[in-house]
Amino acid sequence: MTTASRVAALFLLALLAACGPAHVVVQGDFPEPLLDPLPLTLGVWYDEEFAGHEFFDEAAARNESSWIVSTGESQVQMWDTLLGGMFRELVHMKGEPGPGQMNQVVDGVLIPQVDELQYAIPAHTSVKVYEIWMRYRFRLVTTGGKPIAEWTMTSYGKTPTAFLQSDEEAVNLAAVMALRDAGAHFVTSFARVPAVSDWLRARGVPAPGSAL
Repeated sequence: MTTASRVAALFLLALLAACGPAHVVVQGDFPEPLLDPLPLTLGVWYDEEFAGHEFFDEAAARNESSWIVSTGESQVQMWDTLLGGMFRELVHMKGEPGPGQMNQVVDGVLIPQVDELQYAIPAHTSVKVYEIWMRYRFRLVTTGGKPIAEWTMTSYGKTPTAFLQSDEEAVNLAAVMALRDAGAHFVTSFARVPAVSDWLRARGVPAPGSAL
């Protein structure tokens, strides 16, 4: 290959790279909840889809960018921090709840899933606001996989672009805000799920506003 050919090939590769999707690996800080932990041992199981969660949005026009937003690592970080502060002990299950996991002694196993994720950036809206909306589905089961409770919950995060240098930073911050919102909603709504309230009472833990 001649020098000119090499230069042309490198230029083409650079051009293709520049035209590639914008990729955001969400990173942020998630404080522990300020509350007295429930006197229970909770197991948690993150399946591969959740632990490696990401979404892809293909550009609708040539002047727009496609986006890949990876939230899996930050999801695990946030939920570990939150659940570790909500419960006396948090145990990572060695496998999906089922007969083979019954030797792990926990009061219940939480399985979080991201049902849906939507986002909006200035190219999609008429205002300079970056937004991310998520819907979670939670299952609380026994170590053997028997259902205890199932419910959904939404979270929302947004940030203006005024104080950020790039679209990637703005999308990252919106995702972090959505995760923090999810944590706050989970803390306040967990014991209000009827089946969860029954589960807590059965273990001697009263739901808020109730007595044993």
